[in-house]
Amino acid sequence: MKDLLSIADLTEEEILRLFIRTKELKERKKRGEKVIPLLSGKVLGMLFRKASTRTRISFEVGMFELGGGAIFLSDEDLQLSRGETISDTAKVLSSYLDGILIRTFEQKEVEDFAKYSNIPVINGLSNVYHPCQVLSDYFTLWEKRGLKDLKLTFIGDGNNVCHSLILGADKLGVRLSVITPEEYQPKREVIAKVKNKKNLIFSTRPEDFIKDSDVVYTDTWVSMGAENERKKRLMKFDGYQLNKKLFKKAKKNLLVMHCLPAHRGEEITDEVIDGPSSIVLEQAANRLHLQKAILTTLL
Repeated sequence: MKDLLSIADLTEEEILRLFIRTKELKERKKRGEKVIPLLSGKVLGMLFRKASTRTRISFEVGMFELGGGAIFLSDEDLQLSRGETISDTAKVLSSYLDGILIRTFEQKEVEDFAKYSNIPVINGLSNVYHPCQVLSDYFTLWEKRGLKDLKLTFIGDGNNVCHSLILGADKLGVRLSVITPEEYQPKREVIAKVKNKKNLIFSTRPEDFIKDSDVVYTDTWVSMGAENERKKRLMKFDGYQLNKKLFKKAKKNLLVMHCLPAHRGEEITDEVIDGPSSIVLEQAANRLHLQKAILTTLL
């Protein structure tokens, strides 16, 4: 494991090793070990072309708690915004840093950085994948319920989070149902990477699979970069909201997940995201521990 560009690049064994390391680091922090100097002297560069709360803070705090440092880099901070090539930037940053985290629009940009870098590259989010988020989500379920025979249903936009959920489910043997409007289904090239297609089911009806689901997951309907489609998307996703009415036929021990930020009243209601079935804050908190596992593995 040299880089983390997509969950498709990982083996099941590598993912489970990350989970075991995440649990160990989480438990050490619970015991009061606030700084574990595993990355003393290491520096992570963090290039952000998109806004961030959880990804930025969890990686920055994670580096601090591992004894290293992190440098935040926005578009305006680099010559990339003035036309410098990715290859030149990647080669130069490789001589200064021990690793680089990229949160951007195009997946190709992440892959190009990895191509020209001599240091580990971490995909902090692209338009196609969000591996750090989804690895943390599956860790949360692994720790809380176990993944054997787990039935997960995703309702919403077939976006980067959905893509990574699909790839993670395939690696970990989770049965995943994806429910999206017809024109917002996941990309075919992502589905083509799935080896065990019998565990991947699609529908356009939000009520399908609810009664058999152990976990229901949603995400915003209007991702960053799609703001000009907001009105159209709200119309197309009408009826896909996670609410009390939808959950009438669900299991009593159903778990509810959301990667945040949530647009309350759109894809999910207050009573669901704040209700007893929600583990949204738990999955958000686990981002810190999972990122630390990624950092210690790669750096």
